[in-house]
Amino acid sequence: MGDTPLERDDPPPHFTTTEPSRGSGVVFALVALALILAIGFFYLTNDRRDDRQAEAVTSAAQSVDDAAKLVGDAAKNAADKLRDGNGSKAADQ
Repeated sequence: MGDTPLERDDPPPHFTTTEPSRGSGVVFALVALALILAIGFFYLTNDRRDDRQAEAVTSAAQSVDDAAKLVGDAAKNAADKLRDGNGSKAADQ
């Protein structure tokens, strides 16, 4: 069989022993931290985007309200002019 018998503590010659890598846990922790930060950033910017959308809708509604007031004032002024014009003509007759 062989020249020297294998001792019980020696691994068989066709197997290799490897030490577990200590850096893999650090890399995993860094990747997990980066993922958590990216998700947090997404949610924070999403809230801001919703706030900006709400502000834009409010601003648009305010613009429509202002335009409606202007149209109402113009209609009132036109009606007043028509009334004043008809009243002065009626007084002349």
